[in-house]
Amino acid sequence: MSRQYKLVHCTINGKEVEKMVDVRASLTDMLRDDHNLTSVKKGCEVGECGACTVLINGEAFNSCIYLAIWAEGKRIDTLEGLLSPDGKLSDIQEAFIEENAIQCGFCTPGFIMTAAEIMNTGRFFSEDELRKLLSGHLCRCTGYENILRAVKKVMYRRLGRESAS
Repeated sequence: MSRQYKLVHCTINGKEVEKMVDVRASLTDMLRDDHNLTSVKKGCEVGECGACTVLINGEAFNSCIYLAIWAEGKRIDTLEGLLSPDGKLSDIQEAFIEENAIQCGFCTPGFIMTAAEIMNTGRFFSEDELRKLLSGHLCRCTGYENILRAVKKVMYRRLGRESAS
């Protein structure tokens, strides 16, 4: 059986790229193998764990169940894209460090990308709403409370509110 390939044009972390990809390849594979973006983790590969989460046109998606060819014309953002041009961490990344919301770190990029989507709404969310929004991620080290605190901290800071915790 011969493989089929298609040329995909998209923007990854602000840079326009084009790549010939196997039509069966996942976006995870394209990002990791063709663009060396290793923050996009291969976890379950069935869209259950959230380790591969990226933003596609600003919306969080599990890249393991998103075909690379579907990225045609889209804007893809990974954890690497959250860094400022001078390499400074984003406020979300800083909050994860401040709140010790990282242990083994495998789930961290996916959580941060979902947090970026949440923060980019500019809305205030209750703790229950945040828990639900973050529920598509699995953390084997049980860092959920620290992760939730980090996301809440950024939300309160960005909205200029006093934290309730």
